[in-house]
Amino acid sequence: MSATRRGMDAFALQLMVVLCALWGMQQVVIKLAAADMTPLLQVGLRSAIAAVLVALFMLWRRQPFDLGDGTARAGALVGVLFTLEFLTVAEALRHTSAAHVVVLLYTAPIFSALGLHLLLPGERLRRLQWGGILLAFAGIFVAFGAGALQQRLSSEVLLGDVCALLAGLFWGLTTVAVRCSRLAEATAAKTLLYQLAGAALLLLPLAWFGGQASEVRFTAPVWISLLFQGVLVAFVSYLAWFWLLRRYLASQLGVCSFLTPLFGVAFGVLLLDERIDVYFVAGGLLVLLGISLVSADGWWRRILGAAAPGARAADGK
Repeated sequence: MSATRRGMDAFALQLMVVLCALWGMQQVVIKLAAADMTPLLQVGLRSAIAAVLVALFMLWRRQPFDLGDGTARAGALVGVLFTLEFLTVAEALRHTSAAHVVVLLYTAPIFSALGLHLLLPGERLRRLQWGGILLAFAGIFVAFGAGALQQRLSSEVLLGDVCALLAGLFWGLTTVAVRCSRLAEATAAKTLLYQLAGAALLLLPLAWFGGQASEVRFTAPVWISLLFQGVLVAFVSYLAWFWLLRRYLASQLGVCSFLTPLFGVAFGVLLLDERIDVYFVAGGLLVLLGISLVSADGWWRRILGAAAPGARAADGK
């Protein structure tokens, strides 16, 4: 297949909207089933389900899983980081709203950009991206810091928010580990399998020894959550995302992916009856804008560059 990637068309846009809706729904579905199965156990089981599906997919595509190709050490690292990401997501969902979790989780591009800036010369941040980082962290303060000062949010909610931000950090570090190791040359399915298998092997024992597997009720919400996360999110949607990345411009796909937190907040309000205030709305929008400046700076520079000549022409009339 040609390495040339094309701009987004109607099909890619429609698929991205569907993927963003699935990703935005993920934390909401976990929280809906939390009364019958803890988030930690849900994430461990869904990782095991998805790992089996990815392994079967690799067998079907005849993709080798060779531990001797130099990816084993990096694979173990991303497995641990992926585990830490969803361990902190699970803890965050126990203490704060799904809307808070999905917005803070998607700060991951900020942390990955900072890590790559330090480790890869070709990934140096530009001024526009540094501005985006400052804007995103200002948004975090407005959404959560100012809200806490004005409304005296409980320490439990703030603990959940911190866990969600840590999840974003671990997600960003996972991206850095992939880009700076032999996994950058591995197939998407193999990299995904390292992460899913690591999470299943670590999270399930943690849930068991932590006493979170003793009182489980396999109700309809639990089955829906496990199948939704294990099949649709962790298997189908991730492979669809990698398929899109191989065919379309990553900058344009990245801009569309910022719909995910918006979907997450909307689903949290509609399905969980979560309440959001003006601080959260204003801060969340600043976070999304800042992340877009970091992740899609090429797209922003083209937009601003295209607007500049027009502005100069208008001045000359």
